[in-house]
Amino acid sequence: MTVRVVLVDDQTLVRTGFKLVLDETGDIEVVGEAADGAQALDVVARTRPDVVLMDVRMPGLNGIEATRRIRSGPHPAKVIILTTFDLDEYVLAGLRAGASGFLLKDALAADLVSAVRVVVAGEAVAAPSVTRRLFAHYLGRTPAPPSADERLAALTGRERQILTLITRGLSNAEIAVALTLAESTVKTHLSRILAKLDLRDRVQAVILGYECGLATTDH
Repeated sequence: MTVRVVLVDDQTLVRTGFKLVLDETGDIEVVGEAADGAQALDVVARTRPDVVLMDVRMPGLNGIEATRRIRSGPHPAKVIILTTFDLDEYVLAGLRAGASGFLLKDALAADLVSAVRVVVAGEAVAAPSVTRRLFAHYLGRTPAPPSADERLAALTGRERQILTLITRGLSNAEIAVALTLAESTVKTHLSRILAKLDLRDRVQAVILGYECGLATTDH
């Protein structure tokens, strides 16, 4: 299957560089480009890509708002936010807007390609520095004990285990190894978790897990 990608960045040189990297893969095709958020909405509506690589700071409609509109629109492509600014406000705003990934623009070409493939497979991806800042942001607060959070009451013990490991950043394959389960079983549990908690995707599950304190609890 060819993964269809739209590039959104106000710098032509950046878009050209990304396109060269992705076009060399053989299984990823750049089907459109945009220089700002407003153009991105039009291009996404026209091309219906699988993934959008989205800059944050652009004139007019910024990348965060464009991400929110794409994810809530009729063609909710996965969004990976790309930025040179490793700042909490962008990380949190981007993830809350529905982004499935967050990478810095100085990421290696291999990491960029891997990120596109990972989000298409339903996983979430973030640069290590971004992940550390997320931990610092949430763990710097004093969350309510997870047992006191009514939002988790609908989960079974196994589902709660899996949500805890998702919150800690483990992939489905890593969770399968940790709990001695088939990866397909982990995916089934994840689908049930999302449905029970009325969550859109894995990233929202991670955010909820942080808010409930699961990153610091034993599973």
